[in-house]
Amino acid sequence: MKNILIVLIAFVSFSTFAQQTDYYLKKGYVAEGYDVTEYFNNKAVEGNKEFTTTYDGVKFKFASQANLDKFKASPDMFLPQYGGYCAYAVADKGKKVSVDPETFEIRDGKLYLFYNSWGTNTLEKWIEEGPEKLKGQADAAWNKVKYNK
Repeated sequence: MKNILIVLIAFVSFSTFAQQTDYYLKKGYVAEGYDVTEYFNNKAVEGNKEFTTTYDGVKFKFASQANLDKFKASPDMFLPQYGGYCAYAVADKGKKVSVDPETFEIRDGKLYLFYNSWGTNTLEKWIEEGPEKLKGQADAAWNKVKYNK
């Protein structure tokens, strides 16, 4: 009985203090419902409600059963960096900003999404100002803001 009580207390403590990354979830899905596996084929493809899953407490859509299966086999490989928020804004301002799911970059095997609207394409700024430098800035800033909703 004592062991069960210890396990229960540990579980409640962990659950109370565990934090989930804040994902950009416009339209209720990561990447606005675009298929995160297709970005790695250098394509922005909208997912289909028929092929959905939940991972890390958020929903993902896929273009096909094969892509859904690929994601389920290795989900962390396909997660967008910085919760799917604009990588440039996280680096430059330390803020979470919406994205255009058709504006993306795969760099070093990771998916980065960017804001692209009203004449501002932050992917262009990301490339002009130096992705390696900005990635370091974004990583540091993300550690401060990733749990803030």
